[in-house]
Amino acid sequence: MSWLFGSSKTTMIAPDDALPGRDRYPYEVPAVHAVLGTPLQGPWTPTTEVLYVGMGCFWGAERKFWQRQGVVSTAVGYQGGFTPYPTYEETCTARTGHTEAVMVAYEPGEISTYDVLKTFWENHDPTTVYRQGNDIGTQYRSAIYWTNDTQRELIEATREAYNEVLVARGYDPIATEIAPADGRPFYYAEDYHQQYLYRVPHGYDCHANTGIPLPALS
Repeated sequence: MSWLFGSSKTTMIAPDDALPGRDRYPYEVPAVHAVLGTPLQGPWTPTTEVLYVGMGCFWGAERKFWQRQGVVSTAVGYQGGFTPYPTYEETCTARTGHTEAVMVAYEPGEISTYDVLKTFWENHDPTTVYRQGNDIGTQYRSAIYWTNDTQRELIEATREAYNEVLVARGYDPIATEIAPADGRPFYYAEDYHQQYLYRVPHGYDCHANTGIPLPALS
């Protein structure tokens, strides 16, 4: 979505130079997922797990996950930066440090963490830095933020396996930011961004399957 605001900032902002933000949302966050009818901010069942991913423009990325059986809820937002409760316009300046992220709440008994990660790795380019297709800037970086050690171990294992496949085919190594979600709050985006491609079915979507499958883990 860089074409909306002309953002092409490819230098990560320093924490002290980031926009100050605020102590609360400057807008209302929807309570219910427009497609799934489930709580957007929880609570969900005690067995629900949450993972956060950055795959470039969050509109198309979110749809990839809400279409998966076993996904309880999804939401788009801003994560991995320094500005508390940023707006979309602020994030587009590259002065918040956030990437466009998707919150994925899922039931591991219905969809495995591996299959969630398969959707992540296979539907964007994890080898580019601060870019997805024509969208250029720090807000479009590939990222994944885990919430438990089992997720972390599987993320690292799938990253290694997928990296081997990509490098063998002549692609650059994976450049995805991998970090714990703890200390990297997920800030929900404005209402008009949530489930955007449900509201605007023919809206901008830069996501398509790469055609390079994630190998099964032994």
